[in-house]
Amino acid sequence: MSSSRALVGSTIVLAATGVAAAGAVALGIRQRARRERPQRADSRLVAKWVLEEPWKGNWSVIERHVSASYVGQDLAASESMLGPAGLRSALERYVSAFPDGRVTVEEQIVSGTRVTSRWTLTGTQTGELDGLLPSGKQVTVSGLTVSRLDHDLVVEEWRSWDRLGLLVQLGAISEPAHA
Repeated sequence: MSSSRALVGSTIVLAATGVAAAGAVALGIRQRARRERPQRADSRLVAKWVLEEPWKGNWSVIERHVSASYVGQDLAASESMLGPAGLRSALERYVSAFPDGRVTVEEQIVSGTRVTSRWTLTGTQTGELDGLLPSGKQVTVSGLTVSRLDHDLVVEEWRSWDRLGLLVQLGAISEPAHA
């Protein structure tokens, strides 16, 4: 009888030890997963990175933070930008025309899943842009971009900027008469 009690007692101790070990393993797995899971970036930062970083040569930000289903509307363009490749292609035209160009986000407002960014572009036109030969002129233009995000991905953007001001600064057109 005492060997039977010892066997039961040993079985209980082994079972309790197994449960404790399993709990410790599960806790370790949860903690490791939490450490390895990337932190969700602040939507303001994501919108800022997508606007500023390509001008610094950091094109990978588009691959990381622009959705495959991205649709971008630029009120100065005739066609939508589709996907990361569409956004990159549109930006490359300007970056090649203004290789020293920089976009600086001046102010941002967040409302739900949307981030509105007011930005300024400064640069010198040393490359061709839409048929305009390099002028060597420095420009400063302002714009607004409304970005809609889904987690850490920009899925939609609406951009409005002073294209007329850019063309006047480059000497491509005369400054409109003031009334």
